[in-house]
Amino acid sequence: MKKINIFNKESNSPSLEASSRREFFKKTAVYSAGALSAASVISPVSAKADDPAIMNEAPWGQKLGDPVDKNLYGMPSPYEHNNIRRTHPIFSSGDYYASVAMCPIHESEGIITPNGLFFVRDHGGTAHIDPKEWRLMIHGKVKKEIVLTLEDLQRYPSETRIYFMECPANGAPEWRGPQFNNLQFMKGLMSAAAWTGVMLKTILEDVGLDKDAVWMLAEGSDNASNPRTIPVEKALDDVMVVWAQNGEALRAEQGYPVRLIVPGWEGNLNTKWLRRLEFSDKPWHSKEETSKYTMLQKSGKAIRYFWVNEVNSVITSPCPEKPWTHLKKGDMVEIEGIAWSGHGTITGVDISLDGGNNWKKASLKGLVLPKSWTRFSYVIKWDGKPLLLASRATDDFGNIQPTIDEETSAVGVESVYHRNAIVTWEINKKGECNNVQIRKHNKKA
Repeated sequence: MKKINIFNKESNSPSLEASSRREFFKKTAVYSAGALSAASVISPVSAKADDPAIMNEAPWGQKLGDPVDKNLYGMPSPYEHNNIRRTHPIFSSGDYYASVAMCPIHESEGIITPNGLFFVRDHGGTAHIDPKEWRLMIHGKVKKEIVLTLEDLQRYPSETRIYFMECPANGAPEWRGPQFNNLQFMKGLMSAAAWTGVMLKTILEDVGLDKDAVWMLAEGSDNASNPRTIPVEKALDDVMVVWAQNGEALRAEQGYPVRLIVPGWEGNLNTKWLRRLEFSDKPWHSKEETSKYTMLQKSGKAIRYFWVNEVNSVITSPCPEKPWTHLKKGDMVEIEGIAWSGHGTITGVDISLDGGNNWKKASLKGLVLPKSWTRFSYVIKWDGKPLLLASRATDDFGNIQPTIDEETSAVGVESVYHRNAIVTWEINKKGECNNVQIRKHNKKA
């Protein structure tokens, strides 16, 4: 096809085609603005017929782009340089070998986190394993003890399922009050992905379990090994042994070549660089499990087993990183966020504009899957007045996201883990967004 040059080569001035193009875009811009205003709930902020960005030929269209073989794996646009994982000293254990990198959930779209943005939690640094040398041993109270290579493992029938994963310490600093005016540092210890592997129950049907096998020990092959105990009942339900994430092999920081996926339960149970599964009639408990993953009660006793990540939600737009400072009085705007529950499926999300005194039903967007992120949306016309925005999720087990007071009264006085209380954003007259805490909320919708 012959390319039409809209500039006169001799005079380097706009040709007849250029003038026609200008007239076309002027008319189109006017018509489009009117049509959108009438047909769309949220219309463009402005539509300028003489905008140089549309009237002039773009500079990137006047030269050849990169050849396809410049980067055969592919990289994000350099203009997306702020959409990255971030670390914070408060989450490190004295060094960056036992630390975290938090997901930019405020920039997330849909319910899948790209592999390069999926949050990372390491206990002894990222291990780099030759897949040809990797082995998985399954032993203990089983009929047939086996050692699998990666090739052996991948001979089992595979499945792909979408699940979120959340560190139990997600939101931990917020127990005593607002600590971060930053959503990524508040709630970035979670992500969601499409996992591909074999259901653990398929392997266990092959090897056979003894009747008195009640507990499973999962151990990694990294420096920390991160041994964790899981009830066999869960292992036979929906636990997966996976080798792929979002359509490609696991990244090294996500446990390459093989990791465990324990849907809906604490992230630390999803053992990376998996090397051993042992079955027993008694639980094993590492010092870390026994002393760390507990919740102290007012009675002085501690809750020991609370693996499930409870029903939760957070508004991602607006948030401190994405305020409404670009809006003006009378603008239509979408309040959007994500909800999730380790118990099952999100059935509804309520939105409050006044700190929990009144609640309205939000719309659930796109796929609604069990133990997965669920998108919600609520559109308002902002009148330029201050707001206290909050979200409250419910799941198909009847669980309702609690207030801060409800949570602390139920699970502890010096808690660190499983922070799922309602999050509130304060929107001031300037459209700035700040993290605040409302102790009590009205239950009525």
